[in-house]
Amino acid sequence: MIIWVHGGGFANGSTALSLYDGARLARRGVVVVTLAYRLGPLGFLAHPELTAEAGSSGNWGLQDQVAALTWVRDNIAAFGGDPGRVTVAGQSAGGMSVSILMASPRARGLFHRAIGQSGGFFEPVELAPHYRLAAAERDGVSYAASVGAGSLAQLRALPVETLLGGQSSQVSHPVIEPDLLPAPPHDVFAAGRQARVPLLVGYNAEEARSLTDVGDITAANFKAQLAARWGALPPPLIEAYPFATDAEAKAARLAFERDLRFGWDMWAWARLQAPRQPTWLYLFDRSPPFPAASPHYDWKAGHFVELWYMFGQVHEEPWATPTDRTLSDAMLGYWSNFARTGNPNGGGLPAWPAFTGGIDDVLRLGDDIRPGALPDRQGLERFDAVYGQLRGG
Repeated sequence: MIIWVHGGGFANGSTALSLYDGARLARRGVVVVTLAYRLGPLGFLAHPELTAEAGSSGNWGLQDQVAALTWVRDNIAAFGGDPGRVTVAGQSAGGMSVSILMASPRARGLFHRAIGQSGGFFEPVELAPHYRLAAAERDGVSYAASVGAGSLAQLRALPVETLLGGQSSQVSHPVIEPDLLPAPPHDVFAAGRQARVPLLVGYNAEEARSLTDVGDITAANFKAQLAARWGALPPPLIEAYPFATDAEAKAARLAFERDLRFGWDMWAWARLQAPRQPTWLYLFDRSPPFPAASPHYDWKAGHFVELWYMFGQVHEEPWATPTDRTLSDAMLGYWSNFARTGNPNGGGLPAWPAFTGGIDDVLRLGDDIRPGALPDRQGLERFDAVYGQLRGG
């Protein structure tokens, strides 16, 4: 069975999205459960008074996920599911959630396989200190002030509409705190303390196309635009992406954001798990033939696009070609095989080699299905080197 954790940046999203309809996976013999969890300040607010009251704070939405996994363990047999073969899967913030659940002692033993799509939490906290509890509590106090609350009691007295109207982006992320996530996931995985379960992970070749407008990016403003979006970044990271011309700068921005937010994390996740459990890594690079009137027209293999295929929704779309339907059927097969056996191979599908640590150990899911390599090797390796230095390694 598969428990699906939706994405949405920990600030939005819903289990009701039609794209998450698990009917076609269910036809492959997989029970699909989509779980809801608290989002934004309701799900991730850290605050000194909350910490004093509960011993920790900040990961309420992740606690919901653990509660859902516990409910499935205790009840899913009544719905035809096997509590001994639970796969936790998610995309974007849902993928980040899966990496956290693998690192969390609170979730240990509640699932037996893991799938992460375009989202993992492995970046150095030295580069993102807001994930630490003390910083998150300060942001929580600032957030409370933005909605006119000077205390926890005043926050609790606010109507939810007011509560959600503050500067919620600063309190919509996981927190490294003593209860659910006592250490950064990278440290947990590096020490071998994560869940020892088979892993299937990957990302999309052009993630940033559906997230970032590069129309105003030029060679002259490339660095300034990056700084405005991401703050101060180590210069060696930026230098790995050539931007001498305006066309290069636009392409560099898309490649940089893909690798910063998705590519390196998924590659790191696979490398950290592969020595301990069977691991498979994919790169989705199919550009769907979305019609010109579609809001997704120029997304190509962008963030979110693989969901049409792994949930089988292309079979409901008039734009889908035989190539799209063939790819979708293959992904449905790989995902359902993995949920049943812990291995995506079988059923006459093209062989998917297990990941052994290299940058070329990848199955490319696109116009055809074949082993290949990750894009922008230079950028990924630069991230690896810089992140290692930040960690003191």
